[in-house]
Amino acid sequence: MSQKNETTVLVLALLITLGLVGAGIWWFITKSGIRGDYSNPVNVNSNSPQDRISVGEKILITPESQPAKRAGVEALATGNYNSAVSNLESALQANRNAPETLIFLNNARIENKKSYTLAVSVPIGNDINGSLEILRGVAQAQNEINQAGGINKVPIKIAIANDDNNPEIAKQIAAELVKKSDVLGVIGPFASDATLAAGSVFQSGQLVAISPTSTSVKLSGFSRYIFRTVPSDYVAARALANYTVAKLQRQNAAVFFNSQSSYSQSLKSEFVTAVSLGGGQVSSEFDLSNSDFSAAKSVEQAVKQGAQVLMLATNASVLDKGLQVVQVNRKRLPLLAGDDVYTPKTLEVGGDAAVGMVVAVPWHIDAAPQSTFKSQSRQLWGGEVNWRTALAYDAAKALIAALQRNPTRSGVQQALSAPDFSTTGASGLVRFLPSGDRNATVQLVKIVPGSRSGTGYDFTPVSQR
Repeated sequence: MSQKNETTVLVLALLITLGLVGAGIWWFITKSGIRGDYSNPVNVNSNSPQDRISVGEKILITPESQPAKRAGVEALATGNYNSAVSNLESALQANRNAPETLIFLNNARIENKKSYTLAVSVPIGNDINGSLEILRGVAQAQNEINQAGGINKVPIKIAIANDDNNPEIAKQIAAELVKKSDVLGVIGPFASDATLAAGSVFQSGQLVAISPTSTSVKLSGFSRYIFRTVPSDYVAARALANYTVAKLQRQNAAVFFNSQSSYSQSLKSEFVTAVSLGGGQVSSEFDLSNSDFSAAKSVEQAVKQGAQVLMLATNASVLDKGLQVVQVNRKRLPLLAGDDVYTPKTLEVGGDAAVGMVVAVPWHIDAAPQSTFKSQSRQLWGGEVNWRTALAYDAAKALIAALQRNPTRSGVQQALSAPDFSTTGASGLVRFLPSGDRNATVQLVKIVPGSRSGTGYDFTPVSQR
């Protein structure tokens, strides 16, 4: 046999050996159930809509996948409710700030008795912190109504869905929820793009969805089945424009936005219009989604074109680029921003360069010092919550109030659309305009040095007098 043939045989033998070893390792891991610490022992790695929805039979928030929680979920999946409750209670004692655990615990306590099911669609794979904030609001509302005896003694069950903030997946999730006849309402989706995509599916299935976070003006009047507890970008943009022209007395602004985001485009467009109506102008617009975007060059260009204020209409996917603008600006020009900038990351990364930035948000915990929600949420979660939790709570409360009137899909839609509908939420009275919008204002907050967040900086309400 030639040397070339010998080499070929050896290579083939090595490949076969590696294949057999790899197959053996795969078989061993599969049969033994050994997985990494952050995997979900009950969940299958599938992108199917069914596997993205759970009422407690599989874990979606994998970082919270501790042993007691895994045991509780495994018990719940097999109908062993006593074991599920016991283990989930232990898991919650170990980590009280875990909304998925509390939701699964409340679901387990219902056992297989009659219940009304609501779903919540959140971007777990795309924005884990935003998802947890939404789930805390929903979990708190579920906890309150079930501890009070439910709706005419019928408790609320919550199904959690992971849509990854992906419009196509959000549509698939919506279609799956529409098929589940026991689901009577949905909280979410999170981003405007996802809500716009899923909205037509909810419309055709006559299933109401209330988004606590989708602010695009495109959603106003979009569907009789789509509502929101967050004010639209029309409201936020006008508050920021008024602050620019009246409070700062600046007439020229530059805007940074993401052309690939309905929310970002909406906020940018509304701000441009509002500044113009106030007698000012937006002299520069910079698209953060451009591959060749440069924060340094953009800020210098904005200054040369006479900008006196920089406005960040950024969404989560381009927040890092927005924070580059903050760093490059070095407090030379006043900074304004929309609600997606309201995150701990802005405080951590922005640091001293972000001090003085004014952000428009729907609600701030310090703006309602006498609110019962403030004390109850702190007691439940062991810390303070933000506007996303408050408005998710409001969305769940609105659906619960609608179910109290008529616990059917059509009944929920009719109740929310009724002129006399209202309920009390974390951020005040919840009622809806014929467009599906909530008639509410926004709160301006400013970044200041502080110790509350643990970053050395905090968001604090701006006096609007």
